[in-house]
Amino acid sequence: MKFIAPLFFLTILLSCGGPQANESSSNNENKLFRDDTFRIPASHHNLSFDAQNRLVADYEGQKFVEYDVPVFHRLSEFKGAFSGSEKGLTFDFNSDFNGTLYFGFIPYSDYKHPQPVFFKRPAKIEEGRGEINIDQLRGKYDMIGWEESGRGVFGYRVADDAGTILYDGRIAFKGTGPFETSATLTEGPFIHNVGADSVQISFSVDRPVEVRISVSNQERSKTGMEISIQSEERHDGEEVVYFANVGGLEANTDYKYSVYIDGYSQEHSFHTAPELGSRTPFTFAYCSDSRNGQGGGERNVYGANAYIMKKMMALATQQDARFLQFSGDLIDGYLCDRGEIDLQYANWKHTVEPFLHYMPAYISFGNHESLNHTLVAEDGSGYLGIDKMPYETESGERAFTDNFVNPVGLTGSEDGMPYDPNPNELDFPKYDETVFSYTYDNVAVVVLNSNYWYATNKKMVQVTSGGQHAYLMDRQLQWFENEIASYEEEEHIDHIFVTLHTPVFPNGGHVKDDMWYNGNNEMRTWVGGKPMEKGILERRDEFLDILINKSSKVRALLTGDEHNYCKTEIGPETNIYPEGYEKKGLTARRTIWQINNGAAGAPYYAQEDTPWSDKTTGFTTQNALVLIDVDGEKINVRVYNPDTLEEVDSFVLTNG
Repeated sequence: MKFIAPLFFLTILLSCGGPQANESSSNNENKLFRDDTFRIPASHHNLSFDAQNRLVADYEGQKFVEYDVPVFHRLSEFKGAFSGSEKGLTFDFNSDFNGTLYFGFIPYSDYKHPQPVFFKRPAKIEEGRGEINIDQLRGKYDMIGWEESGRGVFGYRVADDAGTILYDGRIAFKGTGPFETSATLTEGPFIHNVGADSVQISFSVDRPVEVRISVSNQERSKTGMEISIQSEERHDGEEVVYFANVGGLEANTDYKYSVYIDGYSQEHSFHTAPELGSRTPFTFAYCSDSRNGQGGGERNVYGANAYIMKKMMALATQQDARFLQFSGDLIDGYLCDRGEIDLQYANWKHTVEPFLHYMPAYISFGNHESLNHTLVAEDGSGYLGIDKMPYETESGERAFTDNFVNPVGLTGSEDGMPYDPNPNELDFPKYDETVFSYTYDNVAVVVLNSNYWYATNKKMVQVTSGGQHAYLMDRQLQWFENEIASYEEEEHIDHIFVTLHTPVFPNGGHVKDDMWYNGNNEMRTWVGGKPMEKGILERRDEFLDILINKSSKVRALLTGDEHNYCKTEIGPETNIYPEGYEKKGLTARRTIWQINNGAAGAPYYAQEDTPWSDKTTGFTTQNALVLIDVDGEKINVRVYNPDTLEEVDSFVLTNG
């Protein structure tokens, strides 16, 4: 059982008998420290620990107690699970579930985008254990020549007896009988942060091992690139992550690279960016919201809709997209255990990995990336959710940045702002790599985090304080304004795209929240028991003022959260206020577009009525990939269903 989503949470709790109701903490002395491991930050209020070290809060006579949410599975169960045997490889997933292990060789020499070819006879999983018989894969089944080389790599898929796909992984082996495991490249290699003269490569290995990387110019076989390799231990302590910083490259050039590890290698390629401002035609892809959907099979590789995301990546590759911008809700999330969210992230990364050997993806933070403490009313009538503590190791932001590589942008946190109740302590999670910008030729993309320090029950934020869904706090907004101003002065940048997970103008599924809340300006983030000065509509207007009136280069706002595709005109004629709104309104002096594409596999939302419905076009619940073609001053947008290749929409993005 897992924490699926707030909507279903109370039903699950009631079926489980509630949050340890027989251990009431009402007579215990509340405290601010949990076993001296961390202190409740001053940014929260009305929180303490009881004698059982559970977080507790009191609200209007009702006691909320931290609930130990059952963990479905953790990533650690599937790492280090294999060992050699006489006939193959035995496995023990350190769990007692029954199911099926699908396995097959990965023929790297046959594939540009390597994936396993599963053998026709899978292995049984009985109480978490079983064996892969490699002997049966001799002769006509030896597609990789392992009998001669004594080496090979298996891809494997773990499914439980209910048919849920829990994990996709890899394991390398050596020997011809008996067999043993060898160092395995378990994630990657991934291409990151592609510039005109540099690129970053990362990959994970299941044990410390000597690795080597070579990079060469495909046209002139030029070698001797500047490569520095760094390593760091992953959060769970069972893997090593390697980072290669490659410099001295030529702009707008194809390179091939090879990663060598313990007797085998992988060879892929990448293309460097054009010189900044060269105005070379290129395409980039955009989508969001790939958390698991309905329909069974790969639509739910635990936490992620792998079926649609594979098709998204295949279409982006076929259309020669130079990079992918993915703006949040990668996974089902809303979890309380770090190992469980790491498992869902791993499944998402393994889904897109064959394509990200060649092109970078810039990933941003959504509400389903939440890692939280969940407190439940003792009578089961409600719940509270706050960002996981301690922030240094357990916040949703920390789990995200440990799993993805993005440019470094806004560092630090909201600490030190006027509303910080304790300037001498860490009271907020760090933004690290959840708020950033990057450039490609004459385009800049600015990425924001609209679910920072997220409190998962939007209607109860005032009880303990926390980040409100879609609310941009002051320091992030200041950074954003400065970043836009900088790109306005940059002569090589013609176009700016801004992306955040939550729409400014929701149209279907999130009209009740995002930056609208049915027109309720009272919704806002709370800090230390006090509401932020600006309500959600006022903060939205400050954001729009920067986008529209303080910038001449912002062309579009790329959003998700709503599981559909549509575009909304934002300009002088767009009605953006509820009836009777008394605050001073924003006057837009030009027009930009909101392009919403949360159609990467999450369950759909239909269109709802809003004040701006007459400015919204192209609405569809089809799965959709947005392709943005940039050719100097011209921008053309094409939208396709990656499942059917049907054209969903197309338009010219004009400079308003």
